[in-house]
Amino acid sequence: MKNQSSVLLIAITSIFFLLSSSLFIVDQRQSAIVFQLGEVVGVKTSPGLYFKIPMVQNVRFFESRIMTMDTIEPERFITSEKKNVLVDLFVKWRIIDVKQYYISVRGDEMLAQTRLAQTVNSSLRDEFGNRTVHDVVSGERDKIMEIMRQKADADARKIGVEVVDVRLKRVDLPQEVSESVYRRMEAERKRVANELRSTGAAESEKIRADADRQREVILAEAYREAQKNKGEGDAKASEIYANAFQQNPEFYSFYRSLEAYKQSFKNKNDLMVLEPNSEFFKYLRNSGKSGK
Repeated sequence: MKNQSSVLLIAITSIFFLLSSSLFIVDQRQSAIVFQLGEVVGVKTSPGLYFKIPMVQNVRFFESRIMTMDTIEPERFITSEKKNVLVDLFVKWRIIDVKQYYISVRGDEMLAQTRLAQTVNSSLRDEFGNRTVHDVVSGERDKIMEIMRQKADADARKIGVEVVDVRLKRVDLPQEVSESVYRRMEAERKRVANELRSTGAAESEKIRADADRQREVILAEAYREAQKNKGEGDAKASEIYANAFQQNPEFYSFYRSLEAYKQSFKNKNDLMVLEPNSEFFKYLRNSGKSGK
């Protein structure tokens, strides 16, 4: 009985081991190649549970998601102006034909990225060699990236890979060139600033001169208007005085004498030396008498 139990346990264990060796699962993020004695006998790209022959067949899994190839150090390229630029980029790629991928690069991700890097660098040298620094920095940057993606994708499909995107993260001038460019830019900005200051100073003088001219014109017109009004007022006053004098000469003479007395004795310290029979005291002498 004990021997039968041991045999049964061994049989169950063997069956379990056989089943586990015969089954494999392909994840939705993966593709798989089934090998038989080193040869490709099957490709599994859909997720699910699959069977294989134990001890005879083996399975190798490959990533089917988008992967990134990023440059470790910026690459140096030459523009049409014979100027060096440093380019930092990355490439987004994925496996679309796992069998071709395995045949071309033995399924080695590093070999695939090396192939992509060579293609991208070669194409970039051609594109940068036909463009100026301005074009590669900003002018035609998007266009360059799209051309690079198309060229890299066309070559990558030969190894079962699709290039999803190529991006230029940074395009800089080398340090020695940057300093020269910055100095030139600084000098140019100073020149523009000086021109603007000179233009501003000239405009300021022009505005100030125009304002002074307008001020003089306004003052002259105001003085002319004031003199005109004053003359008209004096004429009107003279006319009123003349009319009043004609109506009652004696009252007018009396009124003018009172005004003279008021102005002459305005202050207590005022002193006048006159003869008692002076005409100035005419109305003072007669103040106690009834007038005519």
